[in-house]
Formats: sequence, C-alpha cells, structure tokens
Amino acid sequence: MPKKDPLDPQRCAQLLAALSAPERLKVVRFLVDGPRTVTDIVAMLGIPAVNVSHHLTVLKHALLVEGTKQGRFVWYSLRPGILEDAVAAGVSTDALNLGCCRLELPSQPRNPKARG
Repeated sequence: MPKKDPLDPQRCAQLLAALSAPERLKVVRFLVDGPRTVTDIVAMLGIPAVNVSHHLTVLKHALLVEGTKQGRFVWYSLRPGILEDAVAAGVSTDALNLGCCRLELPSQPRNPKARG
C-alpha cells in the first residue's frame, strides 16, 4: 500500500485555487481582523454584493471561511485553525497555515483619513 503524501497535493491545489483571485485574497486578509458581514466586505472591495457572495462561496467550499447567522446578518470569519496553527508555530497572525504551505499576508494599508 503506498504511503499517503503529507503534502496532500489535491487539497493543496484546491486551497491555492480558492485563493487565486485577488478579491478572495483581500477578503481573507480582511477577515484576519475578525468576523465581517457581506455589507462590510462589499464596502471594502467596492464590488457588487453578488460578486462578493460568489467569492465567499468559493472560500467556504475550500473550507477557509465559515458563516454564522446572527439575526438578519451572516458574519463571515476564517475557519478555526487557519490562524491558530500559524500562531502556535510562532508565526505572526498575518500568515495562514494551509497545511501544504504557509501564506503570509502583508498588513492592510491604513486609511489616511481614518482617525485613531
């Protein structure tokens, strides 16, 4: 019986394909700071809600993102373990542990008009 490849190339390819769109990478980086609604994500990306819903569906099918319904809103967040594994390994929270590889996400640029 052949040994199982620890890389799991099929799963790795699925994850990387889900992250191949610039909008999806932006969504993942946005969710690093915590759960967000579609309205929040639409405002951040500046694209129609239908497109955001498509990108979230791709990320959910890849098991990178999950949604939790609260009242009339669904709050989207990174699935448990995606960031925690990276933190436990001593990597900053700006890295996603995909199992097959680690994806480092640069910090989001700050809005110069924002106060704080």
